[in-house]
Amino acid sequence: MAQFYSAKRRVTTRQIITVTVNDLDPFGQGVARHQGKALFVSGVLPHEQAEVVLVEDKKQYARAEVKRRLTDSPQRQAPRCPHFGVCGGCQQQHASITLQQQSKRAALGRLMKREVDDVIAGAPWGYRRRARLSLNYQPKTQQLQMGFRQANAKAIVDVVQCPVLVPQLEALLPAVRECLSALSALRCLGHVELVLADNGPLMVLRHTAALPAADREKLERFSQTHGLSLYLAPQSEILEHIHGEAPWYTSDGLRLVFSPRDFIQVNDGVNQQMVRTALAWLDLQPEDRVLDLFCGMGNFTLPLATRAAHVVGVEGVPALVEKGRENAALNGLSNVTFFHENLEEDVTRQAWAKHGFDKVLLDPARAGAPGVMPHIIKLAPRRVVYVSCNPATLARDSETLLQAGESGKQQETCAYYRSLLSRYQTKGATAFNPQSGKAEVLHGKAAAQAIRQARDAVRVYCRR
Repeated sequence: MAQFYSAKRRVTTRQIITVTVNDLDPFGQGVARHQGKALFVSGVLPHEQAEVVLVEDKKQYARAEVKRRLTDSPQRQAPRCPHFGVCGGCQQQHASITLQQQSKRAALGRLMKREVDDVIAGAPWGYRRRARLSLNYQPKTQQLQMGFRQANAKAIVDVVQCPVLVPQLEALLPAVRECLSALSALRCLGHVELVLADNGPLMVLRHTAALPAADREKLERFSQTHGLSLYLAPQSEILEHIHGEAPWYTSDGLRLVFSPRDFIQVNDGVNQQMVRTALAWLDLQPEDRVLDLFCGMGNFTLPLATRAAHVVGVEGVPALVEKGRENAALNGLSNVTFFHENLEEDVTRQAWAKHGFDKVLLDPARAGAPGVMPHIIKLAPRRVVYVSCNPATLARDSETLLQAGESGKQQETCAYYRSLLSRYQTKGATAFNPQSGKAEVLHGKAAAQAIRQARDAVRVYCRR
């Protein structure tokens, strides 16, 4: 019998180390230092000490999981949700609201390299008006799983309650589970989506095979009983309206009709504050022409149109452009136009951009808008408001705008001092006297001194 060499299995013992967390990152992970690099530890707050085990060790950073927490921060609080720590939906329920706001403000300040003063915040609980719950039928137990995905896993956490959902949707969870569990086509269910519109809740059920007539009847009776609109999605691109009104919500007092598939801000209270803040920061005047990039179906566009002379909304998704036009007509706004454009191309060449814009608002997705920044600079608006859901891309894109702004200021300053020098060098010309602060005719030593000062300024500001 032949014998083959077999190497002994390598046993790796994971070392337990003790660390003290100094800060939180933008996503609520504790940040400590270990061997000269950042160590990210979930579930630990600033000034807390814990025994941890490394799970990932890179050149610039490492990640660890907690084995035992040794001290507790006074800003630690008991999570309200029974699924916290398992469900991947929430990361910071163990931190006080004050600490969450402080850490996010500080993280944004570090990225932006400037102080962040104001915080827009709504109710800490019961704010989420949209939820997508995965469905999975277990043949062995003959039970339907309904819930959110586990953190860093595909497994489903059976959700019985969710305190971040608006109360109307959280109250529906047991009834939805009971209704879906009574269907015969359990194996064909993909996910269920719940949305609270201003005119009531709606439910979208994704299924991978045709539903029997009896199942459709059960679903329709359920929607009637609970006063919700019902949609079926037999395919990802198909939406079948079964019962109820088309959903709508308000933005700055205007009614916006939307499809269940359309993007809307999940936090209505924060959305209302964002719209009001954007309007205030733009400082709109009745004569302003305003450009709204990544406008969607008009969440910001339509409120802008109530205060400006003309507003142009540009969006890359045709269906949202049509919805924006519908909403403009619904609200009787004739000074707003919507266009479908590839926002990576030079929008300044479009016919609707030839007259320029006084103000620009943009609200891109998480990836930001690096391709749009040069076009905004070419438009040379007096004011830009950037709405972001990603601090990293906000900092990146803002830097481009800030550099362009500083360059423009320097060019204006350079031109001013060059014209000043030219006037000073004209014998007997009326010019601004820096000593007196008045416009007067300069001669002799005063004129010579003014010329020297102007030349020095030109060298500084024009780098010549």
